[in-house]
Amino acid sequence: MLPPATGAWREGEDPGRRRWVHLQAPLKLEAGGELPGVRIAYETWGEPNVSNGTVTNAVLVLHALTGDSHVAGPAGPGHPTAGWWEGLIGPGRGLDPARWFVVAPNVVGGCQGSTGPSSPAPDGRPWGSRFPLVTARDSVVAETALADALGVERWACVVGGSMGGMRALEWAASEPDRVERLFLLASPAATSAEQIGWAAPQLAAIRSDPGWHGGDYHDLPPGAGPHLGLGIARRMAHLSYRSPNELAQRFGRQAQDGEDPLHGGRYAVESYLDHHASKLVRRFDAASYVRLTEMMNAHDVGRDRGGVAAGLAMVSARTLVAAVSSDRLYPPEQQAELVAGIPGAGPLRIIDSPYGHDGFLIEAAAVGGLLRELLEGGTPVRWPRTLPG
Repeated sequence: MLPPATGAWREGEDPGRRRWVHLQAPLKLEAGGELPGVRIAYETWGEPNVSNGTVTNAVLVLHALTGDSHVAGPAGPGHPTAGWWEGLIGPGRGLDPARWFVVAPNVVGGCQGSTGPSSPAPDGRPWGSRFPLVTARDSVVAETALADALGVERWACVVGGSMGGMRALEWAASEPDRVERLFLLASPAATSAEQIGWAAPQLAAIRSDPGWHGGDYHDLPPGAGPHLGLGIARRMAHLSYRSPNELAQRFGRQAQDGEDPLHGGRYAVESYLDHHASKLVRRFDAASYVRLTEMMNAHDVGRDRGGVAAGLAMVSARTLVAAVSSDRLYPPEQQAELVAGIPGAGPLRIIDSPYGHDGFLIEAAAVGGLLRELLEGGTPVRWPRTLPG
């Protein structure tokens, strides 16, 4: 079956578990200009506890680059894949819906129900190339409308890993009075030159695809669109998400079953990357990938605040920061900077995992234990260790 021009959720398709909040005014953007007609798709788990007209048990979960609002739950109508953090939400897990009202929005600029490049602009055509840069700081401004609509004056906790951690940090710096606790995973205070460098060939691969059409491809038929470029970008990114040791142990120099690399066949690791590329192009939008990557490149909590140290000092939430021991994309040294700069944060917690950056998603038991520790207090969980030195 030919891949679609875009893997975005489109108007008229089954909404699944999504609900929407519409911003009443255009979203004013940090880079200048404004974005009209913004809506945010979100999902919830559990029930809100309301005291004096405000919700007291709300936890905001913010997704990474290719995530969305479907944190937990099966694949089905409206949701092409199962929840991306399935092990975190449920009875006895880190976020038990019997106690917590969990809210997960799709970021503005995304492609799974919130306003993004694949969404209709006011003229009825997809935004496409006209969609502006939305920063992590802008996403917080938009999500305050969601909080207000749900009656949440103060989040009991804001949780995020990777790009979600960038957004969570911005929530705590921009709206300190609205964030009681903060859980940051595998994310930095500011994106580094190396991380921008990792992203550059990914963006180039998408933009150089003949199907890109300058970003205006959303109404093309299946088989058209920049799916080849998006697939190459995914292959590059996925290498940065996993660790060299894991790849060596899983694949080594093995050939893919039934194929001979000496005669045009693939190595097993190539087949693995091909698989992840094929999955992404059927559930994601290339223009969202570009704009959200640019959002991550622009991340800097110290911008226009006097530098990173001053930006981190604005955080007043009770904070827990965790790193993944084998993360080469956002290494533990960057989380150590967060701990050093956020008042009262620390010690840094290291999740021992062979899975690289993706360990923050895979090691759900460790993440859930840390989250329970932050939410409920008590004895520190046993499996992470503090960073030496």
